[in-house]
Amino acid sequence: MAKINFFTEDFEFRISSKTIIRTWITHVIEDHKKYLKSINYIFCSDDFLLSMNKRYLNHNTYTDIITFNQSSAPDYIEADIYISIPRVRENAFSLKVPFATELNRVIIHGVLHLVGINDKSENEKLEMRKYEDHYLVLLTQL
Repeated sequence: MAKINFFTEDFEFRISSKTIIRTWITHVIEDHKKYLKSINYIFCSDDFLLSMNKRYLNHNTYTDIITFNQSSAPDYIEADIYISIPRVRENAFSLKVPFATELNRVIIHGVLHLVGINDKSENEKLEMRKYEDHYLVLLTQL
């Protein structure tokens, strides 16, 4: 059975509307013709995610999300996604968007990477943003 789990690491946080979020994520995965095995979302602090970024990616920068693809099969989604709640809050504030909107954008951003959407080049970043915006609208319809 496919599972989407939510955990915390060194940080107190509860995600609301878990059932709707799970339905939304599953829809996005299926929309890209992939199959969900499991995704673990781990909400954490800036410092925790910075240490992960240094240790596993050799990046000495703060980030809002790190996605670890754990799948050995290209059509199956199995991953651990770490999200820094303080970073998402700070980004929401600086972008002048509600925290929930920015959190949902980051949540789906990780999934979009897992289904094959990249954001290294400027064109890829624009494509990623279009997908994020599209799926954020879909979320409001669930």
